[in-house]
Amino acid sequence: MEPQRRPGGRSTRVREAVLDATTAELAEHGFQGLSMESVAQRAGVHKTTVYRRWRGPEGLVADALDRAAGQSWPIPDTGTLIGDLRGLTELLRTGFTDPESGPVAAAFVTAGMQHPDAAAALRTYYTARHTEAAVIVERAIARGELTPGVDGTEIVRFAVAPLFHRLFIAHEPVTAEHARRAADAAAALARSSWPAEPCTP
Repeated sequence: MEPQRRPGGRSTRVREAVLDATTAELAEHGFQGLSMESVAQRAGVHKTTVYRRWRGPEGLVADALDRAAGQSWPIPDTGTLIGDLRGLTELLRTGFTDPESGPVAAAFVTAGMQHPDAAAALRTYYTARHTEAAVIVERAIARGELTPGVDGTEIVRFAVAPLFHRLFIAHEPVTAEHARRAADAAAALARSSWPAEPCTP
């Protein structure tokens, strides 16, 4: 069993430095260009430390996603369902098209398509994001905009899915209009009272 380490100790500082370096390397070179040696050099640690703890680029990405999953999403709160969903899809769109954050976000998805460990971390990350964003539907139910029982997580998934399809399946540009239409479609679905129960695998 690995010995326990003090919170905020050297292990924590090394992890933060390595994950910061991983994010910077992803922004500059993408997942295909992620090098353990470059991460170690940027983080100021020996490469054997990086190899021993993270084993490979997919391990770095998985841990970076784990750290990101613990950071809150700035969920829109406009006072209306449509406003909140539009804010959410625009937040996603700008996150992927931003020159700084976009390459990192895209690299996370690319890694998840290629390695099981990264895929599991990506799934956990987006599960946390969708659960967090479900408050949009919960607030709409509380305001009387929606019928009780509408599954917020499914509505959120429905809202963001068209953007992911354009970005990673069709490799098409995603505009603000695309984001708005996706949000509007999700709002219409929510108002139809479907789905009243979560989908099961």
